[in-house]
Amino acid sequence: MLALRLGRGAHPLVLLRRLLVAAASAGVGFLLLCTLGWALDHPAGSQARLLWCLIPLAATVQFAVATARTDQSTLPRSGLSAVGLGPSRLAALAAASTAVSCTLGSAVALLFFLHLRGDLTGMPFDGEAAKLLAAGRPLPLGAALTLLAAVPVLASAATWLALRTRTTAGLPPAPARMPVRPVNAMVMATDPATDMAADTDPDADTRTASGKAIEAAEAADAAKAPDAAVNEPRVLPPARVPEPGPTPAGLPWGVAIAAAGLAVETYASRGGGGTPPPLPGHFDGSSAGVLAGWALTAVGLALAGPGITHLCGLLLQAVRPGAIRLLAGRTLMAEARRIGRPLGVLCAVVSGAFAAATLYGPGDERPFGPLTGLGAALVIGCTVATVLTAVLEAKQARVSTTESLYRLGAPATLLRTAAAVRATTILVVFAPLTWAVAALAAVPLTN
Repeated sequence: MLALRLGRGAHPLVLLRRLLVAAASAGVGFLLLCTLGWALDHPAGSQARLLWCLIPLAATVQFAVATARTDQSTLPRSGLSAVGLGPSRLAALAAASTAVSCTLGSAVALLFFLHLRGDLTGMPFDGEAAKLLAAGRPLPLGAALTLLAAVPVLASAATWLALRTRTTAGLPPAPARMPVRPVNAMVMATDPATDMAADTDPDADTRTASGKAIEAAEAADAAKAPDAAVNEPRVLPPARVPEPGPTPAGLPWGVAIAAAGLAVETYASRGGGGTPPPLPGHFDGSSAGVLAGWALTAVGLALAGPGITHLCGLLLQAVRPGAIRLLAGRTLMAEARRIGRPLGVLCAVVSGAFAAATLYGPGDERPFGPLTGLGAALVIGCTVATVLTAVLEAKQARVSTTESLYRLGAPATLLRTAAAVRATTILVVFAPLTWAVAALAAVPLTN
């Protein structure tokens, strides 16, 4: 119930991102149900086709986790643990919100699937895909519900595991309260309201005399102990600057795994053995070894993404950097772990798309069906949305730093220029890397 109330009061942009998660969940659920419908008439090879749905499923789960991380309502704050809303409880609330969004998408996918099969009526496209989805056979309810529950369960579990370790260490501390200075007696004496009350109150002279006596006693005590001044401002301890994060250690492992994947692709393509698995669109001559090498290359790029982003920050600060390059480089180094992995995944996805596009010439017929297009659109769309969400999360994380720069007098053009330098550096480094990996990955497939 608390998750639903937080969802109702969320920002419109947060609701838009949750609707995008629901749409991605609906797409993956529809792919899974279509695989189930195809397996009813073609049991052979259905397991391999079901495994191909894991790629859009993984992209959707990653996008759901990134969306949950940017939700400000589930951020840990100082004092919430006292009322039972610690980091683990807030992570459970974020997981519940993710489960609600994904369940909504799965329900929409089920309704759409039943309309295409012709089991439900009332829509213009009723029964349009009855032959493809095995409308003549009864749909196993248990299998359908199990496939539809995959996205909500996996997304909520991944969200809880990713957010349960967040603490209030990186949040700005609560402002310290300074001691209140006593009101000046001379100001009170010259207040017109006080003078009018003294004229109308017969006991005002008595209270004034007693007040003067108390003030004289306090003045005498202050004269006896001049070192214990009441109005002395309290000296606050200096703010503790957080230590910089460690350098990402996944760059060597990522490069090694990507190189091993390219080597496996080349070796498998020269061997010429193996039976091509049933693929969407069916790439001719693509053995299981080639696809395994391609998967290793994608995993290596995802692991090397944070290290490459950190290296971009170091390169920006080389050779006597100015204020803009220094700010842009330090920001990239600080955000390497947050935006590096989504960038590595995006590099792997785009390189795979380029490699698949190079298999066919301008006049060749591309044997890709609508379900293959839907899966590719889900993977690319969720990956791009994850990168944009990670950038938004990084922007939210450096709000205090931005405010400090503004208080120090930094112009807004400085921050915008630094952001443009960061984006240009990432594009200059990752674009040639994506093209090189795509070219190397397409060589075994074309031969």
